[in-house]
Amino acid sequence: MCLIALCDDETEELDKTEMLLNAYRSKNPKYEFSVERFESAEELLSAIKEKDCWPDLLLLDIYMPQKLGTVAAREIRAMGNDGRIVFLTTSTAHALEAFRVDAMQYLVKPVAETELYPVLNRFFVHMEEEQKKFLLLRIDGKICRVAVGDIVYCEAQGRYQCLYMADGRQPVLRMTMTEIYGMLSDYREFAKVGISYIVNLEHIDSLNAQNICLDNGKNIHLPRGAYQPLKELYFKYYCEEM
Repeated sequence: MCLIALCDDETEELDKTEMLLNAYRSKNPKYEFSVERFESAEELLSAIKEKDCWPDLLLLDIYMPQKLGTVAAREIRAMGNDGRIVFLTTSTAHALEAFRVDAMQYLVKPVAETELYPVLNRFFVHMEEEQKKFLLLRIDGKICRVAVGDIVYCEAQGRYQCLYMADGRQPVLRMTMTEIYGMLSDYREFAKVGISYIVNLEHIDSLNAQNICLDNGKNIHLPRGAYQPLKELYFKYYCEEM
């Protein structure tokens, strides 16, 4: 479920935009989203700061009292939110500033469905692609979303598996090696090494007949017979990427 936030100081504009979103939902039931409305940049910023609202898509007016939407967008980015931003405004005067905060689109009011709906289509396609790059795993009793690309390698530790992440975290999973490999094998960048390791090929700095050197400084000793098939997988992966 995605969260779409609307921010505009004019209630009539909020109503119109929400109506367009509701009509889009009716025509595209496979895309699930909720909508939250804000009548000022400060109200929106407060909700994001308190984590009451963390939008995946923000439809943001630029010309608002007290604070421009472009200024609010910079503050939102500074808080760590990387959701998509679409500016809705009556003028193109701030177009350059809009793209400085990595805005997805800049639409001039009055916004019609012929303009907004293609933007929503692109957004939801992007979300579908992003969701394919995450695993839902139980860590410390909670279901957590883990970015596949951030997994450097996985190591079997008895009945548990330890994930070594690019940021240094080492979450431990109560899973078998077969179970975790069943999830990771859907991604061609992962290769099983012996009975104890699953390695992300993207994070290999170098390998030889004895060792794999990963970009986090870890060296993994290769068991007998593991080098040749791993080397073939490694070169195949990068040749197909090129």
